[in-house]
Amino acid sequence: MSAVVSASLPAIDLAAVKGRQQLAWSAGDYAVVGITLQIVGESLCEALDLRPGERVLDVAAGNGNATLAAARRWTDVTSTDYVPALLERGRARASAEGLPVQFEQADAENLPYADGSFDVVLSTFGVMFTPDQDKAASEMARVCKPGGRIGLANWTPTSFVGEMFKLMGRYLPPAAGVKSPALWGMEERLRELFRDRLDSIAIEHKDFVFRYRSAAHWLEVFRTYYGPVQKAFGALDTAMQKSLATDLIALAERYNRATDGSLLAPGQYIEVVLKRSQR
Repeated sequence: MSAVVSASLPAIDLAAVKGRQQLAWSAGDYAVVGITLQIVGESLCEALDLRPGERVLDVAAGNGNATLAAARRWTDVTSTDYVPALLERGRARASAEGLPVQFEQADAENLPYADGSFDVVLSTFGVMFTPDQDKAASEMARVCKPGGRIGLANWTPTSFVGEMFKLMGRYLPPAAGVKSPALWGMEERLRELFRDRLDSIAIEHKDFVFRYRSAAHWLEVFRTYYGPVQKAFGALDTAMQKSLATDLIALAERYNRATDGSLLAPGQYIEVVLKRSQR
């Protein structure tokens, strides 16, 4: 019976989902938000214990936070993303600091590199948003050399950001059958994704604090520059936009630990260091 039901379900058009995601991340100007997350890239590079001269690949690099952090440690970095405008922002930042980085447009689910090309493969709040999670994890493991390291920073399901996406999903339900990005914030899911290519895994729970003038200021910035939020508002009528704005501000205030009218909202994430198996 279950086989019959399963066979009747429509196939998920992951290419279409990816196309919509690419448009969302191309909207606004993610770099305005992304640059505030720089400390996460620095922390991840320290956790990975990067060594000068190592070959590093930053997957779904955005505007290059982890890329720059790795380059500052004298590694040989290749920075990739499927949004050209974000690569340009990363390139401008690297140029301003005089950091030699190779920037290349690439899809996290189909990386254009040979097996074992890199000593370290990393991603901060990037690869977790790919629609085909198994393919993305497989590609990261494939291009990482046996015995190399894979570093990740992923929002957890119960984090401020995880709750934000869950809230937006109530207004605009995600495509049926596409797994939640927040699953990358769970150890058991990471073990499923990397399977036999995983030798060891070290996870530390951390908080990134969103610091804005107020909850309203945070929403203004995200609504203007953060592509997924901008697209969500653009797809709703005026009444629903107002409702979503009210709910998002209430969510931010629920996490807010400031008492002076500003916003200090801790966003939990996991900092992950995976050791690639020798196989």
